[in-house]
Amino acid sequence: MTDLDATRAAYDTVAADYADLLRDELADKPLDRALLGAFAEHVARDGGGPVADLGCGPGRIAAHLAGLGVDVRGLDLSPRMVEVARAEHPVIPFEVGSMTELPYADGSLAGALSWYSIIHVPQELQAAVFAEFARVLRPGGRLLLAFQVSEEADEDVVHLTRAYGHDIDLRTRRQRPARVRERLLAAGFAPTAELLREPEAPEKSRQAVLLATRAS
Repeated sequence: MTDLDATRAAYDTVAADYADLLRDELADKPLDRALLGAFAEHVARDGGGPVADLGCGPGRIAAHLAGLGVDVRGLDLSPRMVEVARAEHPVIPFEVGSMTELPYADGSLAGALSWYSIIHVPQELQAAVFAEFARVLRPGGRLLLAFQVSEEADEDVVHLTRAYGHDIDLRTRRQRPARVRERLLAAGFAPTAELLREPEAPEKSRQAVLLATRAS
């Protein structure tokens, strides 16, 4: 089973319980709300346009952005996650798809975010995924990434066998921010801001949020 297959199967298994557990998480995270709000404001200031939540899960981040006036749509590898997202947020378009082959035309998006979804992308695929992000964003388009931090290695793989009340087989990858920046630069992005914060229970590592702009 490939990493993509395993990730899809794991999130299909946990989708309903994942959605229930994290539904109101943003209410207790003012910093995350502020960062998402800044991203939305940048997109609006740049003239607006469609934004894709890549690895959208049950749609909670997309729904928050929609509430800020963003023209958002969601994409997720897990069909079950997409079912949950459509049921909970019926006015937002969601579809099944992979970040390795995005179903959007070249330069068609004003913004994209990957909120804790590049954590499932193996290092050998990350350059290609970032190239896909660059392909679908228009020049000047905004990209927002959130991920857990690896303090030394380029990535620190965590193998989960139990989560959200289910037995699963899922690998997440803590990543070194400097390495992520390097790959963004190589894909045609200009990193514009980076935030590192200390873990908050039940987190076990520092967290990173990185904002970048698609170069002209």
